[in-house]
Amino acid sequence: MQVLVRDNNIDQALRVLKKRLQREGVFREMKRRRSFEKPSEKRIREKAEAVRRARKLARKQAIREGLIAAPPRKPKLAPRATAAGQSPTRTNGAPER
Repeated sequence: MQVLVRDNNIDQALRVLKKRLQREGVFREMKRRRSFEKPSEKRIREKAEAVRRARKLARKQAIREGLIAAPPRKPKLAPRATAAGQSPTRTNGAPER
């Protein structure tokens, strides 16, 4: 996995790396491998994961077919403040209340 560091901004690169590792399931895998997992526990876990995947797939299919309503979308946030520390909507530099 590769993350580009722009303008020596290591904090942002670390955040991006952590997010990618989280999405790939690396942390979950590391936690699982810390101790021995009995074969019976492994079967139970894998079966539960398969059920979860099947339910998710069925839910998405039902939404596509219009059988159930799609969950409400979250509204998009306003753009972040500019580098000068001002809000992009305020031009006079007055603090927001």
